[in-house]
Amino acid sequence: QVRLVESGGGLVQPGGSLRLSCAASGIIFSTYAMGWYRQAPGKQRELVATIASGGSTAYIDSVKGRFTISRDNAKDTVYLQMNNLKPEDTAVYYCYSRRSDRGDYWGQGTQVIVSS
Repeated sequence: QVRLVESGGGLVQPGGSLRLSCAASGIIFSTYAMGWYRQAPGKQRELVATIASGGSTAYIDSVKGRFTISRDNAKDTVYLQMNNLKPEDTAVYYCYSRRSDRGDYWGQGTQVIVSS
């Protein structure tokens, strides 16, 4: 059974930082691309950051220079370090895993609220 479990969300003031974690089980983690989506109230889900099995990364423009995605294959965990958070970063953040021959798996989401 595949499980992706996110943690690390919460309430933070503008300019603050959070680190999201996503622990995977039931997959050969090192062979999967991993990433983070987010969905704000009333908006479509958007892809925030991805990290390939080989380690290359990609980000949406609005988070470049502020967010960093990383992975620890020894711990089957992917991280999203979020710095200089803005109110528009408020959303539910979802972890996902992808392998072309196995499809996508999703976590349950973790809420991030950026507010003073």
